[in-house]
Amino acid sequence: MSEKKPVVLVTGASGFVGRHVAPALAREGWSVRRAVRSPDGVDDEVVIETIGPETDWREALDGVDAVVHLAARVHHKHEEHADEIYRNVNIAGTLHLARCAAAAGVRQFIFVSTVLVHGRSNEGRAPFSEDDVLTPRGLYGMSKAAAEDGLRTLARDKDMNISVIRPPLVYGAGAKGNFALLTRAVDRGLPLPFAAIRNHRAFLAVQNLSSFILHRLSHPDPASNFETFLVADREQVSTPEFIERLARASGKSPRLFGISPTLLGTLLRVTGRQDTRDSLIGSLELDISKAIATGWQPQVSLDEGLRLALSAQES
Repeated sequence: MSEKKPVVLVTGASGFVGRHVAPALAREGWSVRRAVRSPDGVDDEVVIETIGPETDWREALDGVDAVVHLAARVHHKHEEHADEIYRNVNIAGTLHLARCAAAAGVRQFIFVSTVLVHGRSNEGRAPFSEDDVLTPRGLYGMSKAAAEDGLRTLARDKDMNISVIRPPLVYGAGAKGNFALLTRAVDRGLPLPFAAIRNHRAFLAVQNLSSFILHRLSHPDPASNFETFLVADREQVSTPEFIERLARASGKSPRLFGISPTLLGTLLRVTGRQDTRDSLIGSLELDISKAIATGWQPQVSLDEGLRLALSAQES
């Protein structure tokens, strides 16, 4: 008789990160139950149309040993009632799921938060660490910080191990946002005005995020019901170096030219692109020593992660 596989519920399984994490869990012997908004026609899925304070999780959590909560509201800050939507999904929805999971006997809960709970830049300061006082920016960062705080309180009264992961920009095949924009720009040979930038930024290959999630599920901390982790690739490089590495991985020549970072920042700010200014010009360095101390090591280097991202997109 074969041993029963442990069951993990993955929310946001059809999203960019979920499409990498779910197969990685399956390869390591987990029986994956995928929570999706609309059916894909596969056997391991459960349809959860909306995540909020009244979502019925009973069917999804039946027999589940662990939850990996990836689903979140991210890029909708300008829509009507955005603050209420972020609050319902990212805060109330997360805490309701965690309470339901604890009541269902789930032993481990992984919450993927964001480095934005620390702010958008640590310019002129030491790398961010888990012990820093949080200074979240924007609806997304503030909602994730509030969810973390609620989970910390919940962990005191529940017999469930909760791990919070705070990633920086996650890149890989299917990634959207700034990574997709840079990839298209490099592929088209567009000149980019970042050669004069001398910042340092953390990035995270989706393979390394997946491997850390697997590591936490395999090595829960019996001494603590709640832990937070900053997770990133080992190399933390400047924006122009990241673009050069990206170009090399795609077999292209980067077309970088220099504009004063002060002038470039001003141009981005006056055109209403402060978020872009922070993510391309500012520094965002992370101290990942706590994650390394658990015995985890990044699976892939920055160059390998970029090659995997681009080769998968081309295939």
